[in-house]
Amino acid sequence: MRHYWSSRLAEVAPYVPGEQPKDGVYIKLNTNENPYPPSPRVLQAIADAADSRLRLYPDPDGAEVCAAIAAYYRLRPEQVFVGNGSDEVLAMAFLAFFSPGDKIAFPKISYSFYPVYAGLFAIPYDAVPLCPDFTLDPAVFDGGYRGIVFANPNAPTGIALPLTEVEALVARHGDSLVIVDEAYVDFGGESAAALVDRYENLLVIQTFSKSRSLAGLRVGFALGDKNLIDALNAVKNSFNSYTMDRLAQAGAVAAMADTDYFEQTRRRVMATRERTAEALRDMGFLVLPSRTNFLFASHPDRAAADLFAALRQRKILVRYFSQPEIDRFLRITVGTDGEMDALLSALAEILGAPQR
Repeated sequence: MRHYWSSRLAEVAPYVPGEQPKDGVYIKLNTNENPYPPSPRVLQAIADAADSRLRLYPDPDGAEVCAAIAAYYRLRPEQVFVGNGSDEVLAMAFLAFFSPGDKIAFPKISYSFYPVYAGLFAIPYDAVPLCPDFTLDPAVFDGGYRGIVFANPNAPTGIALPLTEVEALVARHGDSLVIVDEAYVDFGGESAAALVDRYENLLVIQTFSKSRSLAGLRVGFALGDKNLIDALNAVKNSFNSYTMDRLAQAGAVAAMADTDYFEQTRRRVMATRERTAEALRDMGFLVLPSRTNFLFASHPDRAAADLFAALRQRKILVRYFSQPEIDRFLRITVGTDGEMDALLSALAEILGAPQR
């Protein structure tokens, strides 16, 4: 019974996360988690923080985390905002910068949380098209929008917009806030963090969930002009001042410090991605050029929904979207080499073709 629901919520179609199965052992290639564990230094830092201090509230500002992120990106701590995963940071950005009288734009084929936030907060929006090859033409944002939001690299396509084009877009739309969602940027994209000092209308949002193997810890952050960060803090302190717990803060600081481990694991993922993409193309798949930790692939002779179901029967999970523009594709997270070999063997069996 929804009698007591707000009219706004009743009209929202909530985001649907990737399947988290509980009925057996699966190879999970459906939620873009990192196949490698967190840095040992992260695990040790969390263990060290799990002491009697848990009776106390954590630092509401996440000052040590902000300082660590700022140092990595050569920014100032006051240019950093931290929160409980990048999804929360995105939600707070929608609340902080857009009102029901505004209009914003984001790609129609992109992260499906964007229209959920816009609907929940009653923000009008245009879902602008991608090009036929799934690249983003920045000209689609030439509509006098209050806000422009896009993932770079994009999800679920995996395609990245060059930094030069990102900068040109930000510079051209000085009266609009441009939010660049960089959840996957560490797997081959170019971060707009380098532009933060030059453009007061740019907000860059990232996460520790993907490249730093901390999806279970929930750490996200935003980089931007101090005025933008102040607005995010105002929203946070009007909702929940303690968004990051003590263990998450300790783990995040350690993750930023262990750059060697970060470089090692992200490069392993990228190498496996390229090897898998080549193997899929040899099997007849169209594979879009990816700068993420996943591949977006379509087979000309087999429906993606059928391949999804056949893989699931073999205890391999990938992601299928029924959205008409992309219902021919599967999104495949890059796992370990062994997991990707299992995927390729299963697909060869399903397709009835020898694996090369």
